[in-house]
Amino acid sequence: GKHWTVNEVRALIHIWSDKNIQQQLEGTVRNKRIFEQVAARLQKFGIDRDWKQCRTKYKNLKHEYKSAKSAQDSGSTSKSMKFFNELDAILGHSTMEQASKSDN
Repeated sequence: GKHWTVNEVRALIHIWSDKNIQQQLEGTVRNKRIFEQVAARLQKFGIDRDWKQCRTKYKNLKHEYKSAKSAQDSGSTSKSMKFFNELDAILGHSTMEQASKSDN
């Protein structure tokens, strides 16, 4: 597919930061319908992406965030990513919860 621009990614993260969307994403594996909503909301910003593109980008961002986060935790600063802070605001809390659950 065509490359995502910074504005497109920002818009995607903005929609993703919606608590409602987050809860839906956390609560389900079959998330086509959620990404159809996300795509529809992107369309309102004039961004033409289908649900598959949104889901792929979401997965990639999540993966990139996780590896940047674990690199950070191990004291390495070389691995950083563009939208780390935005994603940390969304994902930081949920990964923390999972981490504390696995500790005890």
